[in-house]
Amino acid sequence: MKMLLKWILNALALMALCQLDSGLWLNGFGAALLAAFVIGFFNMLVRPVLVVLTLPITLLSLGLFLFIINALMFWWASALIQGFEIAHFSDALLGSLLYSLWGVALNSALE
Repeated sequence: MKMLLKWILNALALMALCQLDSGLWLNGFGAALLAAFVIGFFNMLVRPVLVVLTLPITLLSLGLFLFIINALMFWWASALIQGFEIAHFSDALLGSLLYSLWGVALNSALE
């Protein structure tokens, strides 16, 4: 039940992000649900592999490269989902940062 609630709240957060940033576009709540699922899937399976593979770059940048990896997860999700579009990589970077902050706040609120 908790996972379902987090999924719905993350989809709502994506819809809110699209209202804040004109570079992000969603075609309804169904696309938001699918986007939240794909982003979560990427963060669970793809992100850890990328973090390990880019560890030297991450260490040299003092961890700042992790923001790029998060933006890539966001960008790739938009490439896979019809109805979720991101205009520029800078929009993906800002969107992933705000989406991550929302995730931290959501996890702390649900604990």
